[in-house]
Amino acid sequence: MTKSVAREPLRRNSRSNRARILATARAELGRNPDITLEELARAAGVVRRTLFGHFPGRAALLEALAEEAAETLRSTVEAGPEPTEPAELALARFVFTIWPVGDRYRMLLALARRDLGSERVAEVLAPAREAAATILERGQRDGVFHSHLPPAVQSAGLEAMHVALLEAVNTGALEDDGRRIAVATLIAAGVPEKRASAVVEEVASAMRASPAGDA
Repeated sequence: MTKSVAREPLRRNSRSNRARILATARAELGRNPDITLEELARAAGVVRRTLFGHFPGRAALLEALAEEAAETLRSTVEAGPEPTEPAELALARFVFTIWPVGDRYRMLLALARRDLGSERVAEVLAPAREAAATILERGQRDGVFHSHLPPAVQSAGLEAMHVALLEAVNTGALEDDGRRIAVATLIAAGVPEKRASAVVEEVASAMRASPAGDA
């Protein structure tokens, strides 16, 4: 019993160290993708041995970040727009819910294909890609989005735009709380600019007013 009680603070401390290392990695890798693990340990306020005890190498650290991002993305998509919501509102809401995840893990953009590989990146993004394509398909069917591209192709194009805008945030060229990218996404999908702006404001107001938006 005494040993079990003694171990619990150690486990809590270990979990705290791991969380601190991952949070530091998200911040520092965004500023310098080539930062060393030794430099990360110093930035996280832990000794080198502690960091390597959790992550024996750069690949293990990046995989942990990728898994963290994948789980966050999955839960975010699951809590996303209702299937019955009008497609233009659903797309705006989807962007608002996904944008903070992308903003939090935008440092992975600089590391994704170089360090993780395209297949792993595709696995991480699969839930968001499927959800976006479903909304776009519904919008095309309802006549609110242009239909000269298949939904999956249109989704890929919008994703590339999001990546570019996230990179602009990463370099400091753009600041956005999701509104600009939501309007740009609707316009790219075929919604007239004034209507796109009105939809985004409607969704933003509804999300602010809802308990989920306050969480």
